[in-house]
Amino acid sequence: MLGIGKLAKKVFGTPNDRKIKATRTIVDQINALEPDFQKLSDEEIIAKTAEFSERAKGGENLDTLLPEAFANCREAAHRALGLRAFDTQLMGGIFLHEGNISEMKTGEGKTLVATFPAYLNALTGKGVHIVTVNDYLAKRDAEWMSNVFGALGMTTGAVYPQQDDEEKRAAYRSDITYSTNNELGFDYLRDNMKSDLRDMYQRDHNFAIVDEVDSILIDEARTPLIISGPSQDRTELYQAIDVLFPELADDHYTLDEKTRQISFTDEGNDFLEQLLLERGVLPEGQSLYDPESTTIVHHVNQGLRAHKLFTKDKDYIVRSGEVVLIDEFTGRMMSGRRLSEGLHQAIEAKEGCDIQPENVTLAQVTFQNYFRLYNKLSGMTGTASTEADEFAEIYGLGVVEVPTNRPIARLDEDDAVYRTAREKFEAIVEIIKESSAKGQPTLVGTTSIDKSEFLSDLLKKAGVKHNVLNARQHEQEAQIVADAGKFGAVTIATNMAGRGTDIKLGGNVEFKVMEAIAADPDTHPDEVRARIESEHAADEQAVKDAGGLFVLATERHESRRIDNQLRGRSGRQGDPGRSSFFLSLEDDLMRIFGSERLDKVLSTLGMKEGEAIVHPWVNKSLERAQAKVEGRNFDIRKQLLKFDDVMNDQRKVIFGQRREIMEAEDLSEIAQDMRHEVIEELIEQYMPPKTYADQWDTQGLHEACVEQLGIDVPVADWAAEEGVDDDVIQERLEGAADEMMAQKAANFGPEAMRMVEKQVLLQTIDTKWREHLLTLEHLRSVVGFRGYAQRDPLNEYKTESFQLFESMLDGLREDVTKTLSQIRPMSDEEQQQLAQEMEARRVAAADFADHSAAVHPGEASEGFDENDPATWGNPGRNESCPCGSGKKFKHCHGRVA
Repeated sequence: MLGIGKLAKKVFGTPNDRKIKATRTIVDQINALEPDFQKLSDEEIIAKTAEFSERAKGGENLDTLLPEAFANCREAAHRALGLRAFDTQLMGGIFLHEGNISEMKTGEGKTLVATFPAYLNALTGKGVHIVTVNDYLAKRDAEWMSNVFGALGMTTGAVYPQQDDEEKRAAYRSDITYSTNNELGFDYLRDNMKSDLRDMYQRDHNFAIVDEVDSILIDEARTPLIISGPSQDRTELYQAIDVLFPELADDHYTLDEKTRQISFTDEGNDFLEQLLLERGVLPEGQSLYDPESTTIVHHVNQGLRAHKLFTKDKDYIVRSGEVVLIDEFTGRMMSGRRLSEGLHQAIEAKEGCDIQPENVTLAQVTFQNYFRLYNKLSGMTGTASTEADEFAEIYGLGVVEVPTNRPIARLDEDDAVYRTAREKFEAIVEIIKESSAKGQPTLVGTTSIDKSEFLSDLLKKAGVKHNVLNARQHEQEAQIVADAGKFGAVTIATNMAGRGTDIKLGGNVEFKVMEAIAADPDTHPDEVRARIESEHAADEQAVKDAGGLFVLATERHESRRIDNQLRGRSGRQGDPGRSSFFLSLEDDLMRIFGSERLDKVLSTLGMKEGEAIVHPWVNKSLERAQAKVEGRNFDIRKQLLKFDDVMNDQRKVIFGQRREIMEAEDLSEIAQDMRHEVIEELIEQYMPPKTYADQWDTQGLHEACVEQLGIDVPVADWAAEEGVDDDVIQERLEGAADEMMAQKAANFGPEAMRMVEKQVLLQTIDTKWREHLLTLEHLRSVVGFRGYAQRDPLNEYKTESFQLFESMLDGLREDVTKTLSQIRPMSDEEQQQLAQEMEARRVAAADFADHSAAVHPGEASEGFDENDPATWGNPGRNESCPCGSGKKFKHCHGRVA
């Protein structure tokens, strides 16, 4: 018998069904227009774009334009790429335009789907950003889809790291801009550190379409983007502390794996204090509990986290002597990303790498607050429904499940749970051998590099040929994934299978064509393609007959989405497929989240060696555990966002002020207002309200006027005059200060003075904002302790951060006023001296360059031989080694024995 909820859904349909139904009429309109657009010439399709753009800029609603624009885009894509969008792809595009997340299964053509809403929204002339997860995809998609946008008369750009400034600005000025989420966020921060509007990259934040939206807006949302500069070097302290951790016993610390929290016990603190005193790290007579020991305690705690919470080849890898973090959700390396507050340095000490200096924050933003800048936001992914609440609450995004073009034929088996990891892996090797023997391609998902390599060793011993895809093989990702669907292929992957590259049964035709052309460049590309396509049809059918792609997961992830992403690699576009999860009670998720009860049940049942329990109840129980973890992670992110929102409000004010200052032609009024406010504060300080003249501190006021305003005025004489009050003195000070600045402006010249005012204002804002960020970081780290006094840490943070912000603005006015009062034009002698110094520097630099070319000849230099150190001259210790190894000279041929 159906429950009331299920009965209602059967009668009325789900909310998702109703959304799908509502788009059918729009899709029918687009289909009805198709014959008219097929008749258009290529030039007429471009002319249609100009017509639509005129109508959009004239105020016509984009919803009204949608059927015609989508029909035009579909025809252009068909001509440019040979791809005619399915009705389900048009639906996905409609939902994106409406500001939703389109949940579309793997292989449904999301890259093409994005072109429809991007084209429609770019008609306004305000630009559209299409966001991807890595640089390879951003460049690939931009290159591929530029054919479509070009056929429509629109420009396409791609943004990537280390890009030339002019090229990057041109990419942002394009109608459609492809970029990674990281680069967009960093460019936003960089723009707000510029001092000239012409140097800025980004324009309006109009409309963004985020591919792999769950990965970007949820998984990566916990880590803010930070632009930082180096601070003091504490290498010796990290190294001195690092040698202590091998001596710790288990009872010296407590570890909670659920929350990833670790702390020293009382015994641990005493033991550590003794060791630190013996090694001379802690001065004689000083305790760990003394205020002077704060820095040491902080570094010791970070060292403990580095040793006990962060695991090599799971959380990070060591590559070319550098610690590179691994994204836990995608398994990719995160080059350039560093852990903050000295944790990264602690890991470098642990691994014996060069310890980079700690950084001080110059600017930062979270992805949540960056993407909420856009007037309209939408996204695409294969797995969003499990996080629908978070998308709705944080970003105001609805999630719509778009039906597949063809029904899913994949068989999803119940999880198989073994008692031990050994039994599980033995069973996995056996089932891989069976699948491989019958030619069924197998994709094996693991949760870390060390587990993927452990399984690889087992398969080697069993004689099974296979490929391994993890952060170490990052560069070969597309090639390995493209081969994963070949007959009998076995591929082991860490949470990253198929990102951006489809696993096609029988292999990827495009990659096969490229390989064949590279092997035999003389043959005609069309002949190669025709031959490979005919061969591929037979290969594809052979794989289908073998059962399609078999996805075998070796562990459950904390997030159901990651499991679903892996599972979704099989069964694309109605292909046959199969998926199965092999688990053990020793897996992290099972071990941490209540496997004890299940272990007792299995013991009671008397399970034999190598036997597994397979039941839908087990799946349900695991899903509940995962839902709890997801809920907890959501709460953590929500709490972090509440704190960041406080800073975000202040960031918007500061960045808004900077923009206004850059746009303004004349800032003399702002400078004058600041000056008058400083004078008002000085009067209040030295001539408090409701006090008599003999209580005024006229000497203090005179000194403050000289120091902060640059004016020497007879304040004491004014105060002695009959009938003079604080208002009169304030007016006289303002008049004297304004007159002095007017004279200064005349000396500089009006145009030069305006430029000076702008630069002083911007530089002072930047300096004050950086100091404020550091103060907020310190406040954030200690405000949690207010909870012990029954006070809400968030409210405390809001109150104090607002007070700090007000204080920063007061300091800003004072610093700007003081700096402007002290500057003066250079005399002719000083200008001449500066010119001579600059010329001397130029000559010295030229001499150094000539000497450098002689001492460190490049590859083309005469007599240089990279295999003969005698021809290298004297390379600098921190320069690249001339042998071509890529290492620094001091770590290669310049290493001291």
